[in-house]
Amino acid sequence: MDRNIRTVDDVLTLLDGLFAPEADRWTAGGSAWWDGFYTDRSKPVPFFVPKPDENLVSYLDRGLIAPGRALDLGCGPGRNALHLASLGFQVDAVDLSPAAVTWAEERARAAGAEISFHCGDAFALAGAELAGPYDLIHDSGCFHHLPPHRRISYLALLDRVLAPGGHLALTCFAAGGMGSELPDAEFYHRSGLQGGLAYSPESLRGIFSGLTEVELRRMHDEPPGSACFGEPFLWTALFRRDEQRVSG
Repeated sequence: MDRNIRTVDDVLTLLDGLFAPEADRWTAGGSAWWDGFYTDRSKPVPFFVPKPDENLVSYLDRGLIAPGRALDLGCGPGRNALHLASLGFQVDAVDLSPAAVTWAEERARAAGAEISFHCGDAFALAGAELAGPYDLIHDSGCFHHLPPHRRISYLALLDRVLAPGGHLALTCFAAGGMGSELPDAEFYHRSGLQGGLAYSPESLRGIFSGLTEVELRRMHDEPPGSACFGEPFLWTALFRRDEQRVSG
């Protein structure tokens, strides 16, 4: 008889199991799927381009955020981490996939950028290798690949390592564009994330209600010749931490 649940972490792990093997996309040690995704660097994947997100560039150009310590969640090939480092940020960048981190490290060496790359589960590393406090937590495409119950882990990460006065810059699937719009409970009935979760502005505001909204809009559609990455099927959001706690 299996009666091992005693903590919130035990419950989260149990719920992760409902999504196996898809759970490998966000849990510790789950690098196989993403390694396969990043192996062919010639694939026409929009965010493989060595360009920063247009909203991140805009935040910096308008002075909404300033150089400091930054954490890039799900950094992939490192395009946003490189941009931050080029502007004087001290950057930690983390991804589950060794293939993605290797690619990002190659790009950083070619650019002469000093970035601390970490391969692993950001939730497990928060407070240890990813010690914080961070003035900026940047997430372009990580949040929408988490199942609903892992929002608890995400908010706990912010609570642990985002500095008072610091910012969360988030890019995720927009409802009506890309990603699934199923209710949260339906993902557990189907035991899958249907390619990722789409969000509405209202849902993002509710989830991050412990933060102050600075800006929330669609990502601009950037043409191929632009110096920035931009796809209109994504939301971009900038939130600021004003209080000592983010969640709770």
